[in-house]
Amino acid sequence: MTPILLAIHPLATINALLNTLSTILLVAGWVFIRRGNWRAHRGAMVAAFVVSTVFLACYLAYHWIVGHVPFAGQGPVRLVYFAILISHIVLAAAVPVLAIAMFALILRGRLDAHRRLGRVALPIWLYVSVTGVVIYLLLYHVYPQPAAIAFESRGAAMTSTLWNSWRTVGSGGCHGLEPAALPAVEGGEKIEG
Repeated sequence: MTPILLAIHPLATINALLNTLSTILLVAGWVFIRRGNWRAHRGAMVAAFVVSTVFLACYLAYHWIVGHVPFAGQGPVRLVYFAILISHIVLAAAVPVLAIAMFALILRGRLDAHRRLGRVALPIWLYVSVTGVVIYLLLYHVYPQPAAIAFESRGAAMTSTLWNSWRTVGSGGCHGLEPAALPAVEGGEKIEG
């Protein structure tokens, strides 16, 4: 029997796309300034900041709605995943501070300080953007959750779209699933099946 995979919440995919766009804008901004095109650099970096701000809002909304999504990978890949995740989280906390500091420096005309900080801020911001996409791919595409895992969200159990579809269809089943194939879920606990 092929396992049913957890449906991916649209905000998770939107977050990965925003991270990808932020990466592209950051690299473009770096290329522009290396070529001496400060106007294009400014535009790319402002756009990267806006995209990253929208990402942060979507990320917080996603975790408010969905809650925690456990990593399904087993063995050595868990160590790799959590090493990436922990470094991503730690450095992600620094990105807004670094980005705002970069803007403050350039607005005050402190170009040399802006350049010095940029040599630190850009690699961190790029790392966070790229690893955000890597985490998304590992969590939802390479090692996806089975549908029989329920997630607690603001006190209510949330499960996959397939499970929710089955519940609304009723005893007739959905996608070839019989009612017995998906046992009841209470309180966001893991269900065996």
